[in-house]
Amino acid sequence: MNTNTLIKMENITKRFGTVLANKNINFSVKQGEIHALLGENGAGKSTLMNMLSGIYTPDSGSIFIRDQKVRLSSPRHAIAAGIGMIHQHFKLVEALSAKENVIAGEKKQFFLHSKKLSARIKEISQSFGLELDPDKKIYTMSVGEKQTVEILKVLYRGADILILDEPTAVLTAQETVQLFSILRKMKNAGCGVIIITHKLHEVMEVSDRVTVLRKGETVATVCTKETTPKALTDLMVGRSVDLSIQRIETTHKQSILEIKEVTVVDEEKVKVLNNVSFTLRTGEILGVAGVAGSGQKALCEAIAGLQKVNSGKIIYEEEDIVGKTPKEIIQKGISMSFIPEDRLGMGLVASMDMVDNLILKEYQNQKGFVLDRKPAQKKAEHLIHKLNIQTPGIHHPVRQLSGGNIQKVLLGREIDLNPRVLITVYPVRGLDVGSSYMIYDLLNEQKMLGVAILYVGEDLDVLLELCDRILVLCDGRVTGIVEAHSTNKEQLGFMMAGEEQWEQEVEVVD
Repeated sequence: MNTNTLIKMENITKRFGTVLANKNINFSVKQGEIHALLGENGAGKSTLMNMLSGIYTPDSGSIFIRDQKVRLSSPRHAIAAGIGMIHQHFKLVEALSAKENVIAGEKKQFFLHSKKLSARIKEISQSFGLELDPDKKIYTMSVGEKQTVEILKVLYRGADILILDEPTAVLTAQETVQLFSILRKMKNAGCGVIIITHKLHEVMEVSDRVTVLRKGETVATVCTKETTPKALTDLMVGRSVDLSIQRIETTHKQSILEIKEVTVVDEEKVKVLNNVSFTLRTGEILGVAGVAGSGQKALCEAIAGLQKVNSGKIIYEEEDIVGKTPKEIIQKGISMSFIPEDRLGMGLVASMDMVDNLILKEYQNQKGFVLDRKPAQKKAEHLIHKLNIQTPGIHHPVRQLSGGNIQKVLLGREIDLNPRVLITVYPVRGLDVGSSYMIYDLLNEQKMLGVAILYVGEDLDVLLELCDRILVLCDGRVTGIVEAHSTNKEQLGFMMAGEEQWEQEVEVVD
């Protein structure tokens, strides 16, 4: 074995009942390397890394750490071997501070002097460019800060092999830049970094090598400099993939939802929406662009009845729905598929299966005292087939699905309600390329059926290709509404930054 190889996994196989998650996988990571692990949802990426982090044990195959064959039967064994994993869903105690979370579960560290602990955390933070207040409570932190705490936890325990599962799925662009800076410093310090991701442009930007999995098997390991996003996509999917998005043209567009001078004030008396006005039409996709925290969430929740509107009107088919309950709004045909920062914290009940999560959305429509589960079972089976949801079955707990498959369940449930207005927020966040294009096709299908779609997205290229018009928010204000076919990313960037000179040049289209 090469002396600079930190990890080598040989012929790793793992089954869950009848499901073969990993089959004879070979994978290695060198010292001072950022290694990307690519594959479609359900390809076996997280399972492979869960074995490396001691959560699962392989049914067959061998794992070598620094030339030594090891058996990692628990996360504690993995940490002792210098391996730490940061999961998609953070494992932090919200009521505790950062430093309390860092030493949680460490018996020997329980009575460590607070000042010494803070000093040690600051020492690690400075070494790798982590910015964090050790005494800050977790519940007051942003998602990026919580991820920093998770990184600190494994570094504090002496890990020099770091595994990150979808690390940028819920980060802002600025937080992603900061994370990549941290990863590069870890690489320069001789650490091995593994990132599981679906974002090809991030793979090209930050990784040294890429291993592609497909249907639980190793397809290829390539040097990042010697490949392209198109080549990696073809390896993942197993066929040549067209990376263009089709914008479907429809006719007879009619106004169905009108937002009139809506203002929303949060608990700190800050206007998260400031006099917002626009019109949404049937048979169109209206994109919403803006840096994180510009009012996207408040806008969607206000329309769905989840957020109090302080002033203004939301007119749906000539009726003001401000003050209506979410249930009343859903019954009128307005459905919201919201992919939150915590996927399992909103929209789905993690401990329930697909059937129960479908029943939750429409149980009030059933008559009598006994729930009929058969319709929900049929819908669950239909969604699994239509959206290619990777799950052992309709009664498998949602929390045990991959993040991308959780999103498919959530969006599929909303579309299955046959809404007249569909509000979808970050619908492809964390999805692989094939699944993302499946979602774009689903949205285009709904558009052709005359559904009015409000699409909040992060990727400006997707917004420009998929949407008919794009509304731009900045600090809760609308800085412009433009036709997607006649604008570009630079122009959108000006509006997202709230540039007054650009604002004056934009022709606002209703």
